[in-house]
Amino acid sequence: MSNATRRKIMNFLVDGDRTVEEIGAAAGKAMLDFHLKLLQQAGLIELKEETAGLTEYGRNFLKGKEEKNQGKSADILQAKPVEITEVRQLLPCIADSSKFRIIANMAPPLGGVLKVLEPIFSRGRYSDGIGALIIQQNEVITTIYGTGKVTMTMIKSEEEAGDRLEKLKSTLNDAIAKGVAPAPREKVRVEPMEIYKYLPQTNCGKCSEQSCYTFAIKLMGGEVTLDKCTPLKEPGYATNFEHLQVLSAYI
Repeated sequence: MSNATRRKIMNFLVDGDRTVEEIGAAAGKAMLDFHLKLLQQAGLIELKEETAGLTEYGRNFLKGKEEKNQGKSADILQAKPVEITEVRQLLPCIADSSKFRIIANMAPPLGGVLKVLEPIFSRGRYSDGIGALIIQQNEVITTIYGTGKVTMTMIKSEEEAGDRLEKLKSTLNDAIAKGVAPAPREKVRVEPMEIYKYLPQTNCGKCSEQSCYTFAIKLMGGEVTLDKCTPLKEPGYATNFEHLQVLSAYI
């Protein structure tokens, strides 16, 4: 059920049996026979000549999913296309004075639907604590708050910010237009050197490890946590800490 076409087929059959032709028109004809056979083998649908319908197991399966995700489904169906209403440039980034931190406003606010949209970003992580979706793209971290506020760090210019915000708006609106929660993504592989890149690299030993690289390896192994690196709590490492929070979600 991680496949979008198979989810469409199942939802399309909720109201009753349909012909294969009708299913193809609604869910797409590409590899339709393959998808139908997989659903049949899983016991979710029953195929009779050129007609398909949900089995009792299939109906119970959908009912269970609906009860588990009822809030999520409602949110994405009610979400409206967003627009960037304001962009302003703030002081240079603490971590790199040659780059900027940008604040923008997005309307209407997406609220809890951000949690549902997390899978559309290869390195996105929804934080329940701040009610925001945090996205990492190379050195740039974008944070979209449920209130509509959007921040970007490590931006070279306001022009770059405008381009990134436009792409962000398009990505979000494409997902909203589909009205279906994205399938869970595969976990992105994180290498120790990528973790090390954002650590202080001072080998200060305050974490009780021999070096920052050793700390990176143990962090990946779950033997230590980010809060053990006390220098990361200093203002100068604020952006580094943000990056490491995102990366640690994929370890």
